[in-house]
Amino acid sequence: MLKVTEIAFSCPAVTGMARARKLYEGELGLQPTQVIDAESGQWAGYGFGPHCLSIGSAPDFEPGPAGCSVASEVEDFDTAMAQLKQHHAKFRIEPMATPVGRMAMIFDPDGNSIGIHKRKKS
Repeated sequence: MLKVTEIAFSCPAVTGMARARKLYEGELGLQPTQVIDAESGQWAGYGFGPHCLSIGSAPDFEPGPAGCSVASEVEDFDTAMAQLKQHHAKFRIEPMATPVGRMAMIFDPDGNSIGIHKRKKS
């Protein structure tokens, strides 16, 4: 049996790499650690310590709100919400309180869900 030790990466599918990178890099402020343009598709990776969020565009790799979902922890939830609303982000789940903190979900340009999260202070 396999022993999974951590999540290697999460990768939502996108249909327009430039359009998706505008959101992930411009509006979410992520910095790419790897960009690949190969015969098999286009990929961009964003590193967070040992973790990676990737976006990919390849044949038979379809985007959608029920597919891959990634939640990003933010320093200041209220500021993040204000910035997303200023950029006219489309919300899948409006900002809300949860037992562990606060969260919201937005759609990227292809309809993939992106979580925005802030843990409660312990």
